[in-house]
Amino acid sequence: MTYITCEVSGHIATITLQNPPLNLFKIEMTGQLDAVLETLRHDDSVRAVVLTGSGKAFCAGSDIAEFEQFHQPGQVVERKLRRQNAVFQKLDAFPKPVVAAIHGLAFGGGLEIALCCDLIVAESDSRFALPEMRLGVFPSSGGPYRTVRRIGEGRTKQLIFLAEPVDADTALQWGLIDRIAAKGESLEAGRALAAEMAKRPALAFTLCKPLIDEATRLSLPELIAQSLEASDAVFTSADCQEGVRAFFAKETPDFNPTPATPEAP
Repeated sequence: MTYITCEVSGHIATITLQNPPLNLFKIEMTGQLDAVLETLRHDDSVRAVVLTGSGKAFCAGSDIAEFEQFHQPGQVVERKLRRQNAVFQKLDAFPKPVVAAIHGLAFGGGLEIALCCDLIVAESDSRFALPEMRLGVFPSSGGPYRTVRRIGEGRTKQLIFLAEPVDADTALQWGLIDRIAAKGESLEAGRALAAEMAKRPALAFTLCKPLIDEATRLSLPELIAQSLEASDAVFTSADCQEGVRAFFAKETPDFNPTPATPEAP
């Protein structure tokens, strides 16, 4: 069964989780997401990606019915978590901008996958939680690390240890999400954000994103060394030439001349 679909319109790809009504994340979805990401990585016409969900929710977490498979030592790691962590990291490190467009619930693994995205826009009535401790486990697909990266240690402990949901206003105040959209408009808002980022120079984005992501992991000398190498690449690129030309011509730069996929009717 196909649980993840992808549609490309213009320069924007929309990945949709398709396991309604709550888009519970099943084991099979990991491989399907991996395949979609690999396709989009190599599609030069795609400049930005939106990740959303069908039905009533973005993603309410893992399919708890699958937990019966994991009661013996090593089973959850080999059947689920090892590959899921690898694919979530692939999304986290994706070389093109990724926006999560959230409606309804982003619970458990649903919030973990959203936290792999560069920006998160959520509808005003959305709710967010890492409730795994109510099941005797904890978020195991990067949740602790990526939540700390966004909102700090104290608030991460609130989410994980108390296992209680927070609303969109609180999530925005904490920095868990980046923008709030009106009810029913998260996908439109997510695509608008993606379209803005798609206008930016692809090389500069690809080289700058790791500098941001690794800012808390690497030493300052290591980051400076990476930044110097990346800076040399962008300053000698065609994008830089186009940016300077457009600046003096008082025009909007066209950094990405690759033809777009025809927009859906």
